[in-house]
Amino acid sequence: MSGNVIYRGPIAKEPQTLNLPVNGAHTPGLIVVENGVQFSAAVAADATKKLWILSNRRFMGQDVQTAYVSGETAVAYELLPGEIYQARMAAGTYTKGQELTVDANGRLAAAVAGNTILAYCDQAGTFTVGQLADVRIADKATAA
Repeated sequence: MSGNVIYRGPIAKEPQTLNLPVNGAHTPGLIVVENGVQFSAAVAADATKKLWILSNRRFMGQDVQTAYVSGETAVAYELLPGEIYQARMAAGTYTKGQELTVDANGRLAAAVAGNTILAYCDQAGTFTVGQLADVRIADKATAA
């Protein structure tokens, strides 16, 4: 389900945001980390850290498919349990409720034993690399 926004809900509240430059041409929906100076694409080792998801700058007419230019100030949402986002996926077939972790490129992928569970797939389907899918943020736990 591709839509025109990254944050999907709950609609009763607005998520926390942070604005920092990106260190590459990153697309909204990518999972990122920040170091106080810039956003970088998250890697698997970052799964236990505080993570963010890049949003599109709706107020400037940026859609969810348009990448930020390296050095450009981006908007990112703080990932909190229970919130629903459109996130960039690793290629694969996913089931509703499947446990997801962050891969080496800031995308979500199927979690295997020992991975930190970041989210659950909220939309079953087969996705190509970088395709957006609805996901529900989890209380971080380790996959069994």
